[in-house]
Amino acid sequence: MTLAARRNQGSTGFHAGVAAEDCVARDYERRGYPIVCQRWRGQGGEIDLAVRDGDGLIFIEVKKSRDFERAVLRLSERQMLRLQQAAAEFLGTQPRGALTDVRFDVALVNERGEIRVIENAFGH
Repeated sequence: MTLAARRNQGSTGFHAGVAAEDCVARDYERRGYPIVCQRWRGQGGEIDLAVRDGDGLIFIEVKKSRDFERAVLRLSERQMLRLQQAAAEFLGTQPRGALTDVRFDVALVNERGEIRVIENAFGH
């Protein structure tokens, strides 16, 4: 594969990931969860999406793939740890800090744009 082809493939993947994150954000908004941040980057890593749940927050990792099974396989233990570290850093910017109730969801998006959410997918 040529360098140009690899760059194009990477760009396509990036844009598909952004589109999936936007789709998931709209889904959470429709269900009554206001968006707090999208694609927030801290020293510990990146948060794809965070939404307000009453006084608490839901941190959402978005995974897109051809099907839901492949999408869930793309979530590694290392990524979950990085998300938890980024969430701890983000909580430092919130009024209640580490006392904020949090939940970690994983939103899977297949090639047809369908969404499957795994609520409380891993602990903090």
